[in-house]
Amino acid sequence: MKADDTILTPSPSGDALLAALSALSNPHRLRILGALSGGREYVSRLARRMEMSRPLLHMHLQRLEAAGLVSGTLELSEEGKAMKYYEVTEFALELTPAAIAKAAKTLTDRKEVEG
Repeated sequence: MKADDTILTPSPSGDALLAALSALSNPHRLRILGALSGGREYVSRLARRMEMSRPLLHMHLQRLEAAGLVSGTLELSEEGKAMKYYEVTEFALELTPAAIAKAAKTLTDRKEVEG
């Protein structure tokens, strides 16, 4: 997905829509988005809230970030410890037959991707 290819646009590309729907198709990721909807959170605290290991949470956060649904920032605590914070990005998905038909026309051809 290109950097300017987001799901905040009125009509995202087929690739952006597919990435978002794929990321949202997992119940853990839906719960993570729900937990982050109240504000930003750092990984360790979010892992405890979600009752999930940090590596598993990190994998889900990577998928959500790649789809443009969350963003992460690295910050230093007062003690100098690096802490990764995540928050939900603004996004809107319109799932109508017309929107899907328009997005489908822009899907990247697999042959082009594979080379």
